[in-house]
Amino acid sequence: MKPILIPALLTTTISAVLLAACSQTQIDSAATDANEQTTASVNSSVDASSYTGTASLTQGVAQTDVTNAYECDRGRQTNIGSIQSTDGKSWTVPAATNLLNTDFPVASDLNNPCMGNDYRTASEALDQLDGSDIIEIDADGEVYTAYVFADNYFEMYVNGVAVGRDNVPFTQFNSNIVRFKAKAPFTVAMHLVDWEENLGIGSESNNGSEFHAGDGGLVAVIKDEDNNIIAKTDENWKAQTFYTAPIRDLSCVSESGSERLSINCVTTGNVQDSSADYGLHWELPTNWQQADFDDSSWPNATTYSNQTIGVDNKSAYTNFVDIFDNEKADAEFIWSTNVVLDNEVIVRYTVNGL
Repeated sequence: MKPILIPALLTTTISAVLLAACSQTQIDSAATDANEQTTASVNSSVDASSYTGTASLTQGVAQTDVTNAYECDRGRQTNIGSIQSTDGKSWTVPAATNLLNTDFPVASDLNNPCMGNDYRTASEALDQLDGSDIIEIDADGEVYTAYVFADNYFEMYVNGVAVGRDNVPFTQFNSNIVRFKAKAPFTVAMHLVDWEENLGIGSESNNGSEFHAGDGGLVAVIKDEDNNIIAKTDENWKAQTFYTAPIRDLSCVSESGSERLSINCVTTGNVQDSSADYGLHWELPTNWQQADFDDSSWPNATTYSNQTIGVDNKSAYTNFVDIFDNEKADAEFIWSTNVVLDNEVIVRYTVNGL
């Protein structure tokens, strides 16, 4: 399906008189030219009357502010950009993260092709660690080990304390170890980002299309000092989305209570140009990382199969099925309600221990 082009992205040099006189063909052509110039804002005249939700609305491709924030052989280009919504707000895309924050702890490698750390077992990966990676939350606590595979990027907090971020924001696909010292119960909060090549419209080059909507996904397992699995990702986690794109038709999105739904929107097909598509943005709530943050109204996480996420050819996952697909405690991939269109998600869970 071709994206719907509207006169929202006309260059500002076109006068209102000329706009009124243009034929539809001229308008479409001007809009295409504007997209190719990678506009970073939406003209105030955009007709978004079909959208009545709570999100801030953007349209088109964002401005690129940071190029190659992380470089990896055979990895996708990791760029960061900004875009203005129709209500005058500025948004960082794909998300405002701590990727460039040198004070934020970096998770250890479970498997990382970018660094040549192709560990075959968790024991092999753990043998590389000397204990300096352990983040102390409670001095009299127990050391817990989290095993994480995120598509694409995560930042993890325990009781509001930063304990680790993904060291590969996009690709190649990797998996991580995060160790922390805490007393149960404790609350895990994670900021998840499905990175994008086409900033502001949630898409990437794939399957012959330059504008293919990518997908996300998180699987995690937490073990105690005795190697017991005390927590795993499943439908009992909370999950809320904060950036949804690409949206081709605003009438396809809806809200029900706290649910931000795009299940009726187009997610498949190799479109050749979606540069005029929309993005929906919500501000992250204050203190979402803290244990006392009230997430009771948030939707529960949606679970996805390994086949849906597509991990059968990713050694960062398949080398560790004894952990992620444990026979007695099989962790599930989780995300919000739309694993393709929802690009920025927060998940939370309180771990009570054994």
